[in-house]
Amino acid sequence: MKKAYVFPGQGSQFVGMGKDLYEQHEVAKQLFDKANEILGFNITEIMFNGTDEELKQTKVTQPAIFLHSVAQAAVAKDFAPDMVAGHSLGEFSALVASKVLSFEDGLRLVSKRALAMQAACEANPSTMAAILGLEDEKVEEICASIDEVVVAANYNCPGQLVISGSNKGIEVACEKMKEAGAKRALPLPVGGAFHSPLMKPAEEELAKAINETTFSKGICPVYQNVDAMPHTDPSEIKENLIKQLTAPVRWTQSVQQMIADGATHFVECGPGKVLQGLVKKIDRNAEVSSAE
Repeated sequence: MKKAYVFPGQGSQFVGMGKDLYEQHEVAKQLFDKANEILGFNITEIMFNGTDEELKQTKVTQPAIFLHSVAQAAVAKDFAPDMVAGHSLGEFSALVASKVLSFEDGLRLVSKRALAMQAACEANPSTMAAILGLEDEKVEEICASIDEVVVAANYNCPGQLVISGSNKGIEVACEKMKEAGAKRALPLPVGGAFHSPLMKPAEEELAKAINETTFSKGICPVYQNVDAMPHTDPSEIKENLIKQLTAPVRWTQSVQQMIADGATHFVECGPGKVLQGLVKKIDRNAEVSSAE
């Protein structure tokens, strides 16, 4: 029986997140205080007492979820993963928890990623939409038939795929998805087209920072979004992490591969229970729990 620890991405944030960890665990408190120092603003104040609007800013959301996830892993009893994976942003949390990256380096990269993504979104307004009830191949086929930039971005679970692209492209795609029989084609309240070619400027900026950062061997394999395969080689992990911003998140395939490699119990580290729900939809026999 192998245990996989999984780390959520953007969208899991809520006001009050991490406050209990801060108040109850000295290790977590030290991480939160260190984060305020590194980021140069009081992120803990926004996390504990801010507004939804403040927390929704990409430059705040990403470090906040990363911080909560890493702190939860740091205080988890018997934290001994056989494998780890993270959904999009969560891949950075997974790399810190598995000791591929130091906390400080991980936080700096997440902050750099958030700012670069925010700048790319402002320069080129774009969006995403959730498509429910269509086969992955059908969604891909419709995306490919549209003249605008529209791509499959998040393979979340069977029958749930998020697409990403230009505002016009997503609008056209949603109409075509409904015509093809999608149960829902729902535009998402996000800042831009994450995991699409429109993130190329952010990818280039993040690549420099990743290449200047030390990555270590880690304590277990990390299943990466780009190819859904286990990696332990630091140079491979770096390369895949750079590609991640413009490539799709292959979450369904990652979970299936972890199960094929012996994972029977998935523990979610971070705010919310989104990944536990997705894992159960991918394989209802998988055991899921929260690190709380």
